[in-house]
Amino acid sequence: MEERTGDVFDDAAGIGARIDTPPQGGLSVFDPIGRTRIRVETDAENVRQQGAEDRFPMPLDAAVSFRTDTITFPVVVAIHVRQADGTHVTQTDHFAFEELPAGEYVLDLAAPIKLYVRAAGPMTVRSDADTTVIDFDGETRVAVGARSFHDSPAGTVTTTDDPRDVMAAVNAFGHALKTQEPSRSYPTLRGHPPRLERGDELVIPPALKAPETDVRMAVPPRFEYIYPAVSLAYYLGARLVPGETPEIRTADGFTYSLDREAGYERTVARTLKQVFVLDCVARTEGYYEVPLFERAALEASLDISFPDAREASPTERLATYLSVPFEAVEPYCPTWKHTADVTPSADYLELLPYLVDELAVVRTPTDDAVASATEQAETVREFYRATDGGTNGGRYVRPAAADSVEQSWAGEGTPIGASKAMVEAYENRINRSLAAGDISITVVCNDADMVEERDMTHTVYGSRDQLPFDVRQHERLTKAELKEVLAAETDFLHYIGHIDEEGIECADGKLALDDIETTGVDAFFLNACSSYRAGSKLVEAGAIGGIVTLSDVLNNAAVTMGRTLARLLNVGYPLNVALETARNESYAGGQYVTVGDGGLGIVQPESNLPDLVEVTDVRDDTVDITYRTFLTRSFDLGTMMAPTIRNESMYYLAPVKDGLTYTLSVEELVEFVQQQTPIRFEGSLHWADTFDFSRLD
Repeated sequence: MEERTGDVFDDAAGIGARIDTPPQGGLSVFDPIGRTRIRVETDAENVRQQGAEDRFPMPLDAAVSFRTDTITFPVVVAIHVRQADGTHVTQTDHFAFEELPAGEYVLDLAAPIKLYVRAAGPMTVRSDADTTVIDFDGETRVAVGARSFHDSPAGTVTTTDDPRDVMAAVNAFGHALKTQEPSRSYPTLRGHPPRLERGDELVIPPALKAPETDVRMAVPPRFEYIYPAVSLAYYLGARLVPGETPEIRTADGFTYSLDREAGYERTVARTLKQVFVLDCVARTEGYYEVPLFERAALEASLDISFPDAREASPTERLATYLSVPFEAVEPYCPTWKHTADVTPSADYLELLPYLVDELAVVRTPTDDAVASATEQAETVREFYRATDGGTNGGRYVRPAAADSVEQSWAGEGTPIGASKAMVEAYENRINRSLAAGDISITVVCNDADMVEERDMTHTVYGSRDQLPFDVRQHERLTKAELKEVLAAETDFLHYIGHIDEEGIECADGKLALDDIETTGVDAFFLNACSSYRAGSKLVEAGAIGGIVTLSDVLNNAAVTMGRTLARLLNVGYPLNVALETARNESYAGGQYVTVGDGGLGIVQPESNLPDLVEVTDVRDDTVDITYRTFLTRSFDLGTMMAPTIRNESMYYLAPVKDGLTYTLSVEELVEFVQQQTPIRFEGSLHWADTFDFSRLD
């Protein structure tokens, strides 16, 4: 696998991963942008930084060296073990016990932050359900290196509103792709495209010139064709060129129509998914040789030699991939992360780099589709008014359903069932530099009738033993006090109270939304009536994203949603996944939406991926479950997962469509779930640390 060779972050600027030595001992590895941290327990003394990076062949943000006889990680992590020259030796996962003989080794850890350990053997790598331990044969010189998963735009491309100029600007996105090999399917080998900025002329800095490529994507030079093509063009490293017939062309004569029976937009999305999945399979030849379920299934059903595909040229590989029907690959596609409906107008072109960074499927709604969606949404709006007394007002739209975790809407109107995409949210995320201290949670309760929710937050937030929290609670703030709280830096704001068109209710009146000029809040949950406009204002003022309401919400429904969302966010669910999971817990769930960057998470999960166990059937002595996982910023499309269940040794592309199904004994289920794993049983969410498992007997 090729390592990242660019966009290595300057640790001195406080942007890249950091390795600290806290007073209680050991090491604390922290990624201030990815909002992740991991503790390395060791009795090492005299930890040194100078020269430590020289022991690693890959770029790092930080590295240290020390002498010790053991290292413990308080999580289970998959480890790829290699000799110093890169030769693959073995891999370990949960319940592992590997004895390595004398020799020099580099251990590549699949942790929430990219971690490497270099040391000389003999050594033993062992793990149980909770920890991973590396034991050395006596005191040994060890180096630990870290790199952030986060990537940011390398620069800015300016374009006019002319579609041909926009196509040329989009071609610069390929500059960020680290490789044309199948390993581009790894998240860390897909760099962030440069920003797009509207201007009077096309300006592409020399350092961001589109790479030479043998692949072209011809599309008509109109926004309704350009926007859906951007993710596929980026991933293929293809050059967008004007053409009346949408198709892929390669230098050696291969052509592939992008306007098939499914229609242009669906064909482009299917092509992206097909090439991506087959890359994920082909990459298991070589640097990361793991038993991948999708490879076993597709190798048995497709006439493709994946070793040959791995060694072929990019154009030969592409022709091979597209020689098979999408229907043969579709069952093995992971649930896609993001589908974005973007109005085909130059007004929204600045969103494109951020959507491409997530390999989003981009659709361009037609006027007829918007009119139909608006009509459906107005029916929902009237229901809200009838049941709860009012809505935010304005135009509502309901985007067509999509087979993805997150849906977003970029256009006029307030979306129902999708997040409101705002370029300010992504810019705020990129520009925000976070401190390495505790995770700061701010709870404001300005409603005496909602003390139940206030009291709940005190027990939920900060209940994770391995993560440092700073939880601050405020009650009945005045306008001046609330404005001061909003201006202060905090990772997450949970507001409980009342909001309307006039502003946010305070002890001495209402804080007008227009008075909120800047905010230090990163993410928020405004559990108040009709808080959509207030949330949008916070994003415009500097926040990254949050959860808001479209209408009035009764107190008991708000408390239920508040309790559920708080617990899901506290175990590492991103905003959009938390909301989608919580919707069924209250009849008012449909009244909540996300604004800004819905993929933002407040804390890291206990395991690398947030998960959910759904009990589907209970029989004598056995329980049928569906196990689901969800992607995060650190573990994006291309991530593999292996459930820590029984002797499961197979890896899967995450998140597995429709989840993984198992039949377990109650005892096996208890052993499988972690302390705060959400469990859906009989239509309701429960939590492993409080669930009565005797109900399953």
